[in-house]
Amino acid sequence: MPDNKPRLLVARVFPPDVMARAARDYDCVVNDRDANWTGADVIARAGGVDAILTSARTKYPADVIRDLPATVRMLATFSVGYEHIDIAAAKARGLVVSNTPDVLTEAVADLTILLLLAASRRAREAFEMLSGDRWVKIGGWKPTQFLGAGPQGKVLGILGMGRIGRAAAARARAMGMVIHYHNRSRLAPDLEQGAVYHDTPQSLLKVSQFLSIHCESTPETRHLVNREGIALMPPGAIVVNTARGDIIDDDALIEALESGRLAAAGLDVFNGEPDVDKRYFTLKNAFILPHIGSATVETRNAMGFRALDNLDAFFRGAEPRDRLA
Repeated sequence: MPDNKPRLLVARVFPPDVMARAARDYDCVVNDRDANWTGADVIARAGGVDAILTSARTKYPADVIRDLPATVRMLATFSVGYEHIDIAAAKARGLVVSNTPDVLTEAVADLTILLLLAASRRAREAFEMLSGDRWVKIGGWKPTQFLGAGPQGKVLGILGMGRIGRAAAARARAMGMVIHYHNRSRLAPDLEQGAVYHDTPQSLLKVSQFLSIHCESTPETRHLVNREGIALMPPGAIVVNTARGDIIDDDALIEALESGRLAAAGLDVFNGEPDVDKRYFTLKNAFILPHIGSATVETRNAMGFRALDNLDAFFRGAEPRDRLA
């Protein structure tokens, strides 16, 4: 790093260890209020700044990238996804962009299993009965109370067998689940680990007693889980999503949960976050969480350090490890 610290706009408040390292190595301008800045907010505060450390909540379309001060040479996002950044516009401007891949795998795979079990074992209903004192009123434990579905011997269909999908498969396999998957291309045998490959999503849906979504958000995957897709699934199937909200058609999923066509869903991501469809709040068979897939101290620190590693490389004249543009 040069003796004169590069000036870094820190557009959100990140975990304490990440903020401490940023303050040590950079001349930081910090979003102390931790508000969700718009692109216009970033532009207004980026004068004289050399780089920006951002979260995925701030959008960087072409006009924002165009209007960033000329001093800004790099944008490091604290996220794996980069749909919030117009990469083509960044390349055209000569703005270096990086993300934080690889470091979320274990945490998101863990949460996938949490959602799978919480949905299948009716955890939301059970908690609401206990917290509402209804358990006492009905006399406590009964043999027929909250009968759910066990995972052993069931088919888990994994839509997107990248790092997170494979990590979720390993955990599910340890519980005795049978793994099927669809991916853009078939995996090598050492990565497949005996999983059954399907060359179309529709073929996978037909056998998935549990479906776990791990694919990217693309025009092809948007609303892939829709009425037609759900109709292909076995009755009483369970859907888990830790990938992107727009892969699910909310109307179709909610209808299937209300009718009992699907037994349950475990969701950590939603269309239009943070404005979640309010119907999910009243569905007892929807176990929902506020996008906490990477929310462990270890993972969030690793994300921040990875973003700073990319910035460090850029400012010492090296190629950022995770360069996107």
